[in-house]
Order: sequence, then C-alpha cells, then structure tokens
Amino acid sequence: MIDFTRFDVVFPSDHGDKPYDPAGLRSIETFRKQFNGVLFFDRVLKALELGQAGNAYPPKGESGLRTLHRQICESKVSSHHKLSVLYYLLLDHDDIRGQRSQLAGALAEESGLPAKFQIFMRGLWSMDRGQFKFALEYLTHPSLPSEFADEIISTLVRHAEESDYSMALAYYHATQPTLQTSAALELLFGALARTSVTEALYFARRHPPPAQEQLFRTLVTSVLDDAADAVATKGKELVSLPLSAAEEKWLQDVLVAAAAGEGKGGSKNARLVAQMRQIVTGRDRGGGAVALNGLGGGQTFAAKPAKAGRTAGW
Repeated sequence: MIDFTRFDVVFPSDHGDKPYDPAGLRSIETFRKQFNGVLFFDRVLKALELGQAGNAYPPKGESGLRTLHRQICESKVSSHHKLSVLYYLLLDHDDIRGQRSQLAGALAEESGLPAKFQIFMRGLWSMDRGQFKFALEYLTHPSLPSEFADEIISTLVRHAEESDYSMALAYYHATQPTLQTSAALELLFGALARTSVTEALYFARRHPPPAQEQLFRTLVTSVLDDAADAVATKGKELVSLPLSAAEEKWLQDVLVAAAAGEGKGGSKNARLVAQMRQIVTGRDRGGGAVALNGLGGGQTFAAKPAKAGRTAGW
C-alpha cells in the first residue's frame, strides 16, 4: 500500500515538465474564466472543506503543491476522497508530460482507489478542460451518483455550440438526475424545448401543476421566439400534440399575450400558431379567419388566401 502522505512518493521528483509553472497557471486560470470563475475541482475542494478553493488550486509551483498536499493529508475526509484529489492533481501532471505518463493510474493501482472515484475525477478533469465529449464518457458511467448534476447540465447547455444541446441531453437521459436548482431546470428545459417540442411537453407533464404550467408557458414562448422558418416547423409540432384542457387554456393565454405585443414573439408568430391549432382541432370555420378571443372583444385576424394554382401550407 502506497504511503500517499509522503510528497515524494506521490509526485514525480525528476526534472520533467511541471503543470504549475507560470504558463500552466495561466492556462488553468483561462479555463476557470471560461466557466464563470469556478472549476469543478474548485467545487470538490469546497465540498471537502480543503481551504479556499480559488486560492488552493492551482498551486503555485512546487512549494504551493507541497502545501496543498499537506492540507489534503491533514484533512478529516476519508482516504478515498484524499486519494481522489491527489488523483486529479496527477492528471494535470500526466497531461503536461504526454500520453506515456501514467502517474494517476499508478497512484490508483498502488493505493487501491476504487474505479468509480477514478472515473468521476477523470470526468470532472475533462469538464474543467472543456473536453465535454470525453467527460460524458466518464460521467454517464452507471456506477456514478449524479454528483454536481446541476452544474454539469448548466455547463453543457451554456457551452453548447451552434445550439446543439445533444451532450447536455445525453447526460440528462443517461443519469436521470433530480435537479436541485430552478436555474438548472430552466436551462435543461430550454435545451429540450429548442430540440424537441414533444419531449419538452412530456417533461413538463412530469412536474406538479404550478411548475408544469410555468414550463408549458415557457415552451410555447420558446416556439414563438424562434426564427421564422423554425416557428412553422416547431409550431406545427406543438399544435399537433394532444393537449389537456388546462394546457389548451395556457396555450391560448400565451398566444393572446404574444399577439397583443407582450413578449418577444410578436403578433405574427402568435397568429400563425393560433391558426395552425384551430385547423388541427377543427375549430377553423371561417375560411382561414382566426379569432383570438380576448383581443378587443374577439378581434379577427384573416389569413392570406393562397395564390391560384398553389396549395396553402405551413
């Protein structure tokens, strides 16, 4: 069994590249700034009460690393947690020393660190480096609890490229976490709404009535706020869904408010979606005229007739 309380046993004593030289410190701080000033390793250190996380990591040179190592060893957390933190630090060393370096793996093998701790720390290390694809391979492992799920989902949504939320949704579907904050719930639901209207609706239905209503209204607003070409597609998906009486009322409430100029969606998209819904439900009896009750005593918006020789469509 390795004596991890000895600094020279855990960390390399050769003259190879060091991860915490001035260039390495700048690189880590750059990653921290990308993530609103907080790395996942900062959260780990805070959870384990290992000093002021922002000051403890990255350690400044070898003296700073020795101080952090001593703090870790003197803390009152379990040996597995201490080894997990040291494992993360050794991932920094492996990264700077190249693919052939296996310092973290050697520590885990010699100390008997359970695989789930290794997998979790590799996942968090990859998140901190913006390597989200690799992070998901670790963080969706079935042996792991959904630790930091709110923060993981929030990070994946906020850093989605070109509105591609597939990684955030893949993590959610694989782990099925119970989110603890409204902010994370809103970000996840926004990603769902922009990806699949149907999936977002059924997600909303799994929540109690007050939250369900808020999520449903958010879904409709998301459709109305989308680009014109997307509104036609997502609007058609929305109005084709079987809605409950309550959902129908919420839908009409949002459409009326949007058509009246409340919110970013504007009247054009609201009229389009309202017309679609009336056609789908068979309530359109006016040759394309659409009534949005509540606007000036039943104001009617007439749909433009189709040009001769063409079929009107969505």
